[in-house]
Amino acid sequence: MRHRHGQRKLQRASAHRTALLRNLAASLLKHEQIQTTVSKAKELRPYVEKLITLAKHGGLSNRRLAHARLMDETQEKKLFEVLAERYAGRNGGYTRIIKAGIRASDAAPIAIIELVDRDTDAKGQDSGPVNNEAEEYAEA
Repeated sequence: MRHRHGQRKLQRASAHRTALLRNLAASLLKHEQIQTTVSKAKELRPYVEKLITLAKHGGLSNRRLAHARLMDETQEKKLFEVLAERYAGRNGGYTRIIKAGIRASDAAPIAIIELVDRDTDAKGQDSGPVNNEAEEYAEA
């Protein structure tokens, strides 16, 4: 019996699952709306909501905890400076999952997970510095 084993394994090893959640969380914080499967979205929701709660409380120790879970300095900065202020008056419920049909290739159920009161201009935009090392190498 799987009593009190609440997390989904998503058919991945634990390290792969951790990396997946980190990348999905960073993408969600960056674009404020992403499309993924329903099970990944349901697993991502508490992960992101706990990060936003850490940011709302502030402090150095919470910033270090968020960095350990997110591993993306640009999104960590956005989390603590922008999103913490945006959700200061809200007690939880920072994300919403909207079911969006099924994927044509493998019939997987698809969902859109987004931040409530999101910035519509953030979707599709790069909020961090662009790495131009490849272009500099090509010019030399």
